[in-house]
Amino acid sequence: MPSRKLKTDPEIAQFPPRTMAVVRTRGDPNEVGEGVFRALYGAAYALKFDLKKRGVEFRIEAPRARWFAGENWREVPREAWEAAWALPIPEGTAEVTQKMPETHVGVETWEYGPVAQVLYIGEYANEGPTIEALHAFIDAQGYEIAGPHEEEYLSRPGAKEPKTVIRYQVRPKSAN
Repeated sequence: MPSRKLKTDPEIAQFPPRTMAVVRTRGDPNEVGEGVFRALYGAAYALKFDLKKRGVEFRIEAPRARWFAGENWREVPREAWEAAWALPIPEGTAEVTQKMPETHVGVETWEYGPVAQVLYIGEYANEGPTIEALHAFIDAQGYEIAGPHEEEYLSRPGAKEPKTVIRYQVRPKSAN
C-alpha cells in the first residue's frame, strides 16, 4: 500500500489485494502474540535476505491482524478470539521459510478494495469509542462492513503512545 499520512479522522480509501505471510491463532493475543511475531518476522527476514542476495529490495511493513467473530468480536472471551496475524510480502511469493516449526507461517492473498479506516492513538483496551465512531462513519457514508475487523500496528507493543490503524473492508449498502 502506498505510504501516506494517516488521519485520526475516519476515511474511505481504496487498496489493492496484498500477498501476506500469515499465522492463524485462537486465544488471548497477549498469550499467543509473542510466538506469532517471532514466527512472522523470522519468515519475513529470511525472505528479505534471500531476495537481497538476488538483488531485490523488500521493505518489511507494519504487522496486521484480522479478528474474526463479527462486529462484536471484542465481546467474545479473549481465549476464544480467532485471528490472522500478517506481514505484507512481495507479490508472487508462494511460500516462506519456517523459522519456528511449531508456528506455521502460510502465504495468503488478502483482498481489500474499498476500506474505511482511522488512525487510533492510545492503549488497545481503550479503542472501543474509536471503533464505534468508525462504524458510524461507515454507515453515514452509505457503506456497510464487508470483512473482518483489521488492525495495523504502527508501533511496538508497550509503546508509550501506541498507534494503530483500525480498518474494515466496506461495500455500498444494499438497497433493501
